[in-house]
Amino acid sequence: MIMPIRILGDPVLKTPAKPVESFDRSLGKLAGDMVETMYEAEGVGLAGPQVGLSLRVFVFDDGETGPMFMANPELSDGEGELTIDEGCLSIPGPYHPTSRFERVRCRGKDANGRTYEVEAEGLLARIFQHETDHLDGMLYIDRLDEEGRRAVLAELRQIELGLVEPRKRRHAPE
Repeated sequence: MIMPIRILGDPVLKTPAKPVESFDRSLGKLAGDMVETMYEAEGVGLAGPQVGLSLRVFVFDDGETGPMFMANPELSDGEGELTIDEGCLSIPGPYHPTSRFERVRCRGKDANGRTYEVEAEGLLARIFQHETDHLDGMLYIDRLDEEGRRAVLAELRQIELGLVEPRKRRHAPE
């Protein structure tokens, strides 16, 4: 089932999400619905708060791993720095250069409650950081300086007014 994606301004996007405590069939269904929603929106990641759920979960597909689900993620061992354009399904249209670690380790649980860990770099590392930010009540624009944030919000306003077309998705974190 396709779920509605929450947009900038929705309070759920700014609220830290609660840990998953129950790994049952409903969590597996949620994972499937989130993957379907992510693909429909042409994203590479989607977090619980983006579909209105204050749960520490996200789904992702960097084009190499296939669709995967992670609950209660913990990031560690951030190394290097990479600044590239980043966008978000909850801020539809604008992209802006955003700095992230180039490599990270992410540990969490699958939909059945089994712990797994992924060492990631490049796009996958960026996805992990972007989606974990969502779980902490942050959006990528919260990482930008004042000028960058204003530029994103100005472009978003132009899109909303129909003055410019939203940019096409470019397989950057969502």
